[in-house]
Amino acid sequence: MTDICLIRHGETDWNSLGKIQGRTDIPLNDNGIRQAEQCRDYLKHSAWDIIITSPLQRAKETAAIINQAVNLPMIVMEEFIERSFGEAEGKTKEERQLLYPNMEYPNEESKDVLEERLRAGLAYILQTYPKKRILLVAHGAVIHTILRILSNEEITLENTYLTNACLSNIHYRDQKWAIKDYNIVTHLQL
Repeated sequence: MTDICLIRHGETDWNSLGKIQGRTDIPLNDNGIRQAEQCRDYLKHSAWDIIITSPLQRAKETAAIINQAVNLPMIVMEEFIERSFGEAEGKTKEERQLLYPNMEYPNEESKDVLEERLRAGLAYILQTYPKKRILLVAHGAVIHTILRILSNEEITLENTYLTNACLSNIHYRDQKWAIKDYNIVTHLQL
């Protein structure tokens, strides 16, 4: 069985302001650092084999803080970079609704391209790290999309908000993926 703990990066200033980040490379804020430390303190009690992270600094910073306690090889995978939201990046929900009432953003990465990229990333993990326990630090849209695919559309952006630094656990066994749990925040002192 291959186990993956999906970890959403800690909070950034843009998260706290409600701005969509996408590929804009924003660092963690002080609260995000605390959240990453709380993830670290929780995850150090389990055995893990590797950390995989998105190339964006908010994910890499979260992964590095977690790695202070688990001391594992850290691999950057482009497949798990956040979805590009094109012209909407840096705008609040209100600004996006005003500028793009249909919620279609110019130059946004398509849903199909995003799904294909994430499926390829998961396939690579299965091929390269079979039967391993993996920490994967990524982003809201990335984790939502993985959960939506694996849940056959039951877990969606419309019905589930993923908190910064939340944990979601998936595993691959008997030739299929399953979701163990998602949006776990009990380790966070909110």
